[in-house]
Amino acid sequence: MAAAVRTAPGPRGPGAPVLVADAVGKRFGGVQAVDGISLTMAPGERIGVIGPNGAGKTTLFKLLAGDELPTAGTVELFGQDVTRVGTARRARLGLGRTFQVSNLFRDMTVLDNVRVAARGGTPRARVFWRPQRPKDEISQRALASLESVGLSRRAQDTVADLSHGEQRQLEIAMALVTEPEILLLDEPAAGLSAVERSTLRRLIEELPRTLPILLIEHDMSLALGLTDRVMCMENGRHVVTGTPQEVRDNETVKAIYLGRRDKK
Repeated sequence: MAAAVRTAPGPRGPGAPVLVADAVGKRFGGVQAVDGISLTMAPGERIGVIGPNGAGKTTLFKLLAGDELPTAGTVELFGQDVTRVGTARRARLGLGRTFQVSNLFRDMTVLDNVRVAARGGTPRARVFWRPQRPKDEISQRALASLESVGLSRRAQDTVADLSHGEQRQLEIAMALVTEPEILLLDEPAAGLSAVERSTLRRLIEELPRTLPILLIEHDMSLALGLTDRVMCMENGRHVVTGTPQEVRDNETVKAIYLGRRDKK
């Protein structure tokens, strides 16, 4: 079953960008973690951001998600300036995301984790004393989301009993159940085995093409295989943006990943 995707239009015209970062920067004391990054994302587009460790990818992700506020530049989401807006407001606007480090309730069941995520965007988000009904609307949405990522058979299992790869699948289910209009994935393949990476890749490939996805990933082959356009970063700066093939053939990108630089 395909994951539900919110289709109600936001304050934007047809074809307008869903996400715009304009000369975004972030400084931590004397360290410039992100330096003047600009990025425009079209409806339904899948963009990858790659780069070696320390390139600034995760800091950029946090600036787009609202975990960190930029020290320079602006961020727009669905035509609204969210530069100084935090994660909760961006989520209400339709931004879904996963975390580089698993952020799950390990002692709860798989289904209950997704139920919590589903309730997060409703007026009942802070109401925990009422019993869960197995066939209520939230439970049905949660079950559908688990089915979309291949975890319906693990619904009643405790999260602590899942493999690392299955926990990554669960995180995506928790993001999808909120019916996002844009999905940000922060290094979803980190720590996965080859088999788990293959499962994850297939899961992302099968997500609705109407759902824009921004994928931050250290694994160059995974990012290039899942996206329409790729941006490479190094030392917080933009290196090159292009199609996966253009980035794959770029000599500067090759040098960054192979650790070689021409000395002139």
